Amino acid sequence: MRTRTKITIVAALLALAAVGCQGPQTTTPAVVARDHTISVEELARQLGLRIDDRDDTFVVLRDAANTVLIFTHSDGRFFVNGTPVGSVGTVRKASGTAYVSEALVTQIKPHLGTSVVPARPQPRPARGVVVIDPGHGDHDPGAIAITGVHEKTINYDVAEKVAAILQRKGIAVTLTRQREEFVELEARAEIAARRNADLFVSLHADSAPNPSAQGFTVYIAKTASADSQRAARDIARAMGTTGLESRGVRQENYRVLATNRRPAVLVEMGYLSNRQDALRLQNSAFQDKLAAAIATGILDYLQ
Repeated sequence: MRTRTKITIVAALLALAAVGCQGPQTTTPAVVARDHTISVEELARQLGLRIDDRDDTFVVLRDAANTVLIFTHSDGRFFVNGTPVGSVGTVRKASGTAYVSEALVTQIKPHLGTSVVPARPQPRPARGVVVIDPGHGDHDPGAIAITGVHEKTINYDVAEKVAAILQRKGIAVTLTRQREEFVELEARAEIAARRNADLFVSLHADSAPNPSAQGFTVYIAKTASADSQRAARDIARAMGTTGLESRGVRQENYRVLATNRRPAVLVEMGYLSNRQDALRLQNSAFQDKLAAAIATGILDYLQ
């Protein structure tokens, strides 16, 4: 598995996610530069938002209904309410202020929700809320199987099947990405937080230099909660019925686990560097079996 953003950004995002709503901040409107860039303060003013948090790599704009996360480095991504919208484009910095394209105003506005009347919280389903995270996506293929299949494809195929099973059982399910989409790691964890998920499950397939390595592994963060530990045990136990070798439950601070504020596990479903595992994981019938086992573990945890 590969990551593309710095761990320091994630630590900052954890801190900002915990910040409550604050009163509007008074800022001096910046002058639009000749190259059609504006300061982030001016961007916030034109969007009707306030700057809630920032550091050298990102800025967060908020109001009662919206959170806009902008990475303030050239070609960084920006997110509106947890959804990736596009690239920031060119960013320049002067005297401690970041300047971005004025076009971001028109790109962000259509994605903002109303803040006049706060949305009424939706009732939770009787059986729970689960976020399924198909690892990698789009330009990030993940591991490439010995057979040539990309990990991102297998992850999504199994995630769709798990989601379908859970939905039939009355579980509200959110996938963190669509098939041909990439979502930043910090945004995936944020989706679980915004959905107040009972469980976040990230699906991956492993790879190793040694082609004999095989089997599934269920990971939790090194500081995992008791709920995360219990979910990992339930999923590992259910996956033991698939015929895959079990490598047990292990601890590793993968970013989607370490930054997640909800119970979270990461499942490595097998080794794409192992021919037997790879052939199984790309087989639709075996994917059905694997998805049923993962869903069973999730349902056991939600009982």
